This record gives sequence, C-alpha cells and structure tokens, in this order.
Amino acid sequence: MSAVTPGLVCAHHHLYSELARGMPPPPKVATNFQEILEQVWWRLDVALDLEMIRWSAMLGAVEALESGTTAIVDHHESPNAIEGSLDVIAEACAEVGVRVLTAYGITDRHGPDGAKRGLEENERFIKAGGPGYVGIHAAFTCSDKSLREAAGLAHDLGVGVHIHVAEGIGDVEAPTRLAGLTADNWLLSHCVHLPDDHGLSGIILHNPRSNLNNGVGYANPARFTNPVALGTDGIGANMIESFRLAYVMQRSVDVTAGPDPAWSWLENGWNIMPEARGDEVTWSYEPMDPWHIAFTPSIRPLEVKVNDEVVFKDGKTTRVDAAEVRAKAREQASRLHARL
Repeated sequence: MSAVTPGLVCAHHHLYSELARGMPPPPKVATNFQEILEQVWWRLDVALDLEMIRWSAMLGAVEALESGTTAIVDHHESPNAIEGSLDVIAEACAEVGVRVLTAYGITDRHGPDGAKRGLEENERFIKAGGPGYVGIHAAFTCSDKSLREAAGLAHDLGVGVHIHVAEGIGDVEAPTRLAGLTADNWLLSHCVHLPDDHGLSGIILHNPRSNLNNGVGYANPARFTNPVALGTDGIGANMIESFRLAYVMQRSVDVTAGPDPAWSWLENGWNIMPEARGDEVTWSYEPMDPWHIAFTPSIRPLEVKVNDEVVFKDGKTTRVDAAEVRAKAREQASRLHARL
C-alpha cells in the first residue's frame, strides 16, 4: 500500500552545514549557545570555499529527495567566499532536482565591509533572477544600519527577509531592534525567546531538533498568532521526522495536543514555496495522515517527481549518482576539517 502527497518543504535549512559531520571537536566544550556559535559554526563558516559549498549543497539536496523533500529554504553564510556563493547553491540543487530559495545571511561580525558584501551578494543574485530572500544572520550580530539596509533592499526587490530571531538569550533584544522593519513575507527562524506579544510580522520557522541539540529551550510556537512552518536548521531535510519532533515537544507541555497542529506547520511550508504543491511523493505507507505518521516509524518515499520528472525512484536519485556525491562531499569535508 502507498499514498501520494505533494513534495515536502524544509522551511529553514543551512546547506553549508552538511560537511560539519565528523568535524574536529572545538577547542573547549561549549557550555552555552553563544559558545556553540563561536566554537563550532563561526569557525566552520569562515573556512568554507566555493567548492566545499557546492558539494555540501549537493549532498543536502540528495538527502532531501531521500526523505521526500522537494523544496528547501536555505540560509547561507561563508564570510571568506561570499561572491557567487548563492549561485553555487542554486546550481547544485538544480542539478539534483530540488527546488531552493536561498539567502546570504549578512552580519557585522567581520566588519562593515563584510555586511556590505553580503548585501551585494543578495542583491546580485536576486536581480539576476535567482530564487531567494535577503538574508540576515541575527539582530545581535548586526548594526542597526545593516538591519535597515537589509530590510530596505528586500522591500525594493519585492522579496522577504530570512533571519534568525531570539534563538538564544543573547538575542532577546531582537523585537526592539527589528520593530518597524518586518513584513508578512519575512521568515523569522527559531523565536525560542520571543515574547508572545512581540509585534513582529512574518512566518515563524520552528526547528525542534536543533533547539533540543543546542539546549536553547522550547519555542512553543502554538502560542504565536503568526503562521508557523517547520525547518531543520541544517540537520538534514527529513520533514517527517521534524513533524514528529514538533508534535511530541508540543505534547510534552500540553498533553491535550494532537499531531494536527504540527502537521499544519508542515503544510505551511507550501505557502512559502507553493511550487512544491505540484510535486508528487509516493510513500511506502498509507494513509499519510498526521495520526498515522506520528506513530509509524520507517515511512520512506518510493518515488519523487519534481515538475513531472522522476528525480528519485527505487531508493536512488535519477539525475546524479548519490554515491559519487557522497564521495565528493567526504573529500571536501576532509579539506574543511583540515582547515579547522
């Protein structure tokens, strides 16, 4: 027995993080979220080059199809390889057959010039027809000037902004910093420490596994009036798993909660990338309804179609050799880890 659904959407991913697996341990054990950023992710992103970014994105796209995800909303950062990075990501995903909306997350961590180059990369990519948002890392790593310029650029280009908001306690000032800048087409990722009455517009992106892994707390997105969509924050693109985690985390604070709210958050991904509604995933299980999926392990896609083209069938991607992609990604991971 099998059932067919539209292609799933990962509403918040970091494709550049695919090569992080097996990276050397940080100089010291991180004891809070700020130290996790400083000792892991901010060490990794400065070591990236375009070839690493390409194969990391390829691997992420392959793994997306292997889990029934046909569309990815990506948030990218590579401070020493900014120019052209969004093209590399878009081309890698297109080669595999996965839809992507990407953005370069600007930051003032590397000075005003770094923020300026990030803005220019967003502008160049979108003006050339690239599918994307204007990216901001987070309010706490940006000046007020950079926040205003990013918001203004997005408005001028007719796109939204993709930003991390109040993921850790170090960003609790985000609602004040972003007041008057946000719009309904903004994507607000994490929002763990965002007040209920925050006053920000946009879709909240809930990343349950990442929040657990980083020990930042539970966002409890059901408390918000904003729409909510589900992401992974770079830990693969298995949205069925993300749905299950979103459900049990909500259940842990509200025993009356069923899986339907978490499933609605998964469905909201189609409002961000509506093209994925036309994709088809044939699953190994029927029926694909929230109550069954929440309690049935090992559900897997049998066939995936994007734009009526079969891009995954019988456990294999059809456009690329997944084994070769994994081998190339391992080579680039070795290069990356050596730099660390």
